[in-house]
Amino acid sequence: MQMMQLEQHDQVYVLTLTNGQHGNSLNDAVIQEYLAVFDQIEATREDASLIITSNDPKTFCTGIDLPWLMQQEDAMGFIHRLENFLMRLGLLNLPVIAAINGNAYAGGALIATACDFRIMRADKGRFCYSELNVKLPFTAGLLETVNLLPCPDAVYELSLTADAWGGDYCLERRIVNQLSSAENLMQDAMTFAQKMATKDRATYAQIKHGLRANLLNAAQQRHIQPSHS
Repeated sequence: MQMMQLEQHDQVYVLTLTNGQHGNSLNDAVIQEYLAVFDQIEATREDASLIITSNDPKTFCTGIDLPWLMQQEDAMGFIHRLENFLMRLGLLNLPVIAAINGNAYAGGALIATACDFRIMRADKGRFCYSELNVKLPFTAGLLETVNLLPCPDAVYELSLTADAWGGDYCLERRIVNQLSSAENLMQDAMTFAQKMATKDRATYAQIKHGLRANLLNAAQQRHIQPSHS
């Protein structure tokens, strides 16, 4: 893989985004790498959890690779594939934790949203649905991911203002579950991931899919069949 690296530490998978010089931005090649990782993890049956983070000190993910997208003849085809990727992420059959070490904008914020839990660096980094600013409205498929956040009032405000929120405000508005310092972010994420990795994976997946029934139904209509075990 060229844009990310997958490691396993006992029961915890750590997916580190490594293309920070380009904002860990999203295009077809990047999505294919993500999907290959998902295939690898879902093919296992052992109890486990997954952390998604970045090795760039300022950037988690800044969203779609817009210069690349503008060169594509079928831009909406890519958006459809992006929707499918986020649905797949949102329905992975194990606990998924976003360790947000820097800016999570647009598609990057959606990746964090699709995860089950979010731990954010307290001192730097912003969470922002910036689609309004780049004139890319949410599609119905992307809204299935947006609405996974358990705080409808914050979702409404984030979506219609495109404001960028820092860690303290994200915690206050329940966008993230925990704050951490830059030095302790990965250790805190690992500690939580290790605890979650002790949960029965099949039971966790069934509960998660039940809580995310709207996303599950939308995925099944697209013939995306997530694994329950």
